[in-house]
Amino acid sequence: MNDAFAFRGGCHCGRLRVTFSTALDPASITPRACDCSFCQKHGAAYVSDPAGQLSVIMQSPDALRRYRQGSNTAEFLLCDRCGVLVAVVFEHKARIYGAVNALSLEGPTGFGGAVPASPQVLAPGEKVARWSQLWVPDVELVTSGT
Repeated sequence: MNDAFAFRGGCHCGRLRVTFSTALDPASITPRACDCSFCQKHGAAYVSDPAGQLSVIMQSPDALRRYRQGSNTAEFLLCDRCGVLVAVVFEHKARIYGAVNALSLEGPTGFGGAVPASPQVLAPGEKVARWSQLWVPDVELVTSGT
């Protein structure tokens, strides 16, 4: 993939970093603001590109806190120290799919305004089908050691 746009970001304290690469024009990317109580409390709005790339780089393995809620289908990735929600992932057919919290990216990103999303109204199988089409496949979770 020839990524025209590479976005970097991470948590507040720097223990988690993220990179999101896409060939999509940023103005065509609309962050999805999940309306579940967990995402609302974190102010999360997710972006993804099924042809893009997403990496979460941990300073050390203990820097990453994983949290599941609701249907337990998705796993939220948060910094163990500062609590910032950087991404959400799920595993399906031995692949890890993910979406990055647009608010964890360094700005300005040029993304469009956030729109509400209501995954909680979907059954777990419907979520997997939808996310498999919308989210970045083969997310990399990497420990940097620095």
